[in-house]
Amino acid sequence: MDRRTFLATLGGSRLAAPLAAGAQPAAKIARIGYLAPNMAASPHLHESFLQGLRDLGYVEGRNVMIEYRDAEGKLKRLPDLAAELVALKVDVIVAGGTPAALAAKQATRTVPIVFGAVGDAVTSGLVTGLARPGGNVTGLSILSPDLVGKCLEQLTQALPGVSRVAALWQPGAVPERTEKDILKGAEVAARALGVRLQFAEARGPADFDKAFSEMTRGRAGALTVLPSSMFISERRRLVALAAKSQLPAVYPTREFVDAEGLMAYGPNLPDLSRRAATYVDKILKGAKPGDLPVEQPTKFELVINLKTAKTLGLTIPPSLLQRADQVIE
Repeated sequence: MDRRTFLATLGGSRLAAPLAAGAQPAAKIARIGYLAPNMAASPHLHESFLQGLRDLGYVEGRNVMIEYRDAEGKLKRLPDLAAELVALKVDVIVAGGTPAALAAKQATRTVPIVFGAVGDAVTSGLVTGLARPGGNVTGLSILSPDLVGKCLEQLTQALPGVSRVAALWQPGAVPERTEKDILKGAEVAARALGVRLQFAEARGPADFDKAFSEMTRGRAGALTVLPSSMFISERRRLVALAAKSQLPAVYPTREFVDAEGLMAYGPNLPDLSRRAATYVDKILKGAKPGDLPVEQPTKFELVINLKTAKTLGLTIPPSLLQRADQVIE
């Protein structure tokens, strides 16, 4: 080989290396489907999920793409929206709440599904067990068996001497067996606390006025609102009706207190949304949903709104304020 041929060959090999490197396939961009019942009602939950992804190194538009499907409060749309996400061949579906998770499971038995916050994952049929969910679904639960009783306990401590408490509930908000357990648990807790419980039901927002009228006729001195995703979406109206009726109320999540409700005791929903991102991360890295245990709430927060207490003419006992995780002044 003469000198000219050698140099041409050497130059060509030097050029070939970067060209070959540049021809390597780019890192795969993860594709997440986000199925929401009503994003406008709780935008902070979506932002908390995105923050959870960012904490794990995912940046929307760079190494992850999110396909959003929002039912905008019309739950009957969820099955069609879930089917759209499956057709897009997303890597994982994140479902907000029980109706969305059930719609996603109905749409696919193969695409991994992570639910952000459901009531009773086993009874609703989403998973076969909490420790080993099986199938393609896993996530986080918000329901604790003694949550309703704990809410009543906080309420009676805030209102020493209260004798009648209304309990607002939505029939069908949770599976039938879970519903029976919640209502029975509320009655048992009320008896133990020495208060008389008056149940008022609301199947939808159109029933709110009637329910509060029943509470007034029943001479309720306070109100406890039982867990319901519909109630969370309609929290501002419920808080306004409680204020109009002069009913001190305890709610199952802090979102109600942020909307000027008196007090709340329950799991932190934004924290659950952030933690849902860890499930997504594990699944994208090869974990099977059926092998990832469903997490139940372990940390509950007590939040009290002193501005609302003042409007109601209440003085919250210092002992309760000291135990609160946050006091809004």
